[in-house]
Amino acid sequence: MLLIPAIDLKQGKCVRLRQGKMDDETVFSDDPVAMAGRWVEAGARRLHIVDLDGAFAGEPVNAGVIHQIAEAYPDLPIQVGGGIRHEDTVQTYLEAGVQYCIIGTKAVSAPHFVNDLCVEFPGHIIVGLDAKDGKVAIDGWSKLSHHDVVDMAKHFEDDGVEAIIFTDISRDGMMKGVNLESTVELAQAITIPVIASGGITNIEDVRKLSAVEEEGITGAITGRAIYEGTLDFAEGQKLADELTGSK
Repeated sequence: MLLIPAIDLKQGKCVRLRQGKMDDETVFSDDPVAMAGRWVEAGARRLHIVDLDGAFAGEPVNAGVIHQIAEAYPDLPIQVGGGIRHEDTVQTYLEAGVQYCIIGTKAVSAPHFVNDLCVEFPGHIIVGLDAKDGKVAIDGWSKLSHHDVVDMAKHFEDDGVEAIIFTDISRDGMMKGVNLESTVELAQAITIPVIASGGITNIEDVRKLSAVEEEGITGAITGRAIYEGTLDFAEGQKLADELTGSK
C-alpha cells in the first residue's frame, strides 16, 4: 500500500486546510518544489497535488508550480486535482509529465465528462469523491449533493477510471483518524482501487489501513500528519510495505 504525501497549493505556497475551508489554512512551505523533494527523499512513490485556488476558480491557478514539480521529478508518478474542468487541461498536465488527473466537482455535476476523458486519456483519470455521511460534497466541499458515494463510484468504475480517491471531509485536516468503516464499505462495493484520504493521523492509522488493503485500498493520502510530525512518512511507508508485502 502506498502512502501518498499531499501538497496543497494556495497562491504558490504549500498549505493545509481544515475541512476544506480556505480561510483556515496553515502554510508549511513557500517552496513546493523543495517540499516535493523532501517527500521523494523520504521514499514517496507517488505524489498528490491539489490546486486549491483552481478548485475554487474552476480552472488551474497553480499549474506553473505543478509543471515545475513534474519537471524536477520526471520518474515520480504525480496525481493532480483542483480546477480540472476541460479536456485541454488534462492534456496540458499529461504533456507536462503528470501521470493522473483527478476529477472532482465536474465528475458529479457532469458525469459524462468523466466518460469522455476515459475514452480520450485511458489510464490517466481518477475521480475524487469527497463525502460526508455517505453523500458526495462538491464545489470545494461547500455544498452537499444528494448523490450516494457508492452509487457514483460504481458509475465511474463502469466509465473506466483508474481509481477512486475517497475523502471523509468531516475528518480531513482534523487529525481524528481515518474513517475505516466507510472506506472499506466503498472498496468492497467496487473492483477498482480505492485511495483513502482524510484523517490519517499517526502510525496506527497506517497499520489499520494496511490490515484492510486486501479489500482494495491501495493507497492513503496524508497531509497535515506528515507536516506536523504526528506521522513520520518514511516510517509509515516502511510499515505499510512490511504489512502488505509491497515494495
